[in-house]
Amino acid sequence: MKRLIALCLVFALTACGAARDLKPAPGEALPVAPYGAASTPAPSQLLTASSQARPSRSDELLTSSEERQGNEFDLPPAN
Repeated sequence: MKRLIALCLVFALTACGAARDLKPAPGEALPVAPYGAASTPAPSQLLTASSQARPSRSDELLTSSEERQGNEFDLPPAN
């Protein structure tokens, strides 16, 4: 019973996270602008993944599948 209460308490504490905008800690600044960037990115820009980091899924293989060609070197083993 004590384990159940402790488990419920842990779940309750993890569910009450802050839903506020991200800000740098007091006395700290945002990271410097990346090389080649015109300005320092905002926190929301830092949290969104680029298309290179998270590529979109391609279902092309499912829509244009074809039968495999025969392989003349795919022979059964010799006994």
